[in-house]
Amino acid sequence: MHCPFCGTQDTKVIDSRLVADGASVRRRRECNHCKERFTTFETAELVMPRVIKTDGSREPFNEDKLRNGLLRALEKRPVSLELMEQAINKIKSSIRATGEREISSNFVGSLVMENLKQIDKVAYVRFASVYRSFEDIREFGEEIARLND
Repeated sequence: MHCPFCGTQDTKVIDSRLVADGASVRRRRECNHCKERFTTFETAELVMPRVIKTDGSREPFNEDKLRNGLLRALEKRPVSLELMEQAINKIKSSIRATGEREISSNFVGSLVMENLKQIDKVAYVRFASVYRSFEDIREFGEEIARLND
């Protein structure tokens, strides 16, 4: 690690602690040359797989798209942002757990539906209506009936 004060590469770690619920490591370092101290943070860089769209095109996983879809489904529903963020993290963890470099958009959609079903049934039906392209009221009824199964 280069010293940010003098540029020397000769530094030593004098303290390490886990932060952010163990997701990061905070290290206090001291430069052996100028004796200045500084802090570094270390986190794992987790690469998300690419998403294969229904038309066959591929694009990087976009957390903002996921968040916006959930926000639309949960609009005016009594669900906290914290609960929604937990759902986003669960979905991302499930995606990472596949170990795949590419995943289908259908897989992402099914993960979203699973999570919404547990969080809020109305939001689940809202999302399903768009995701599955409901054509008429009968399809809404069928989806609601499946909720009770």
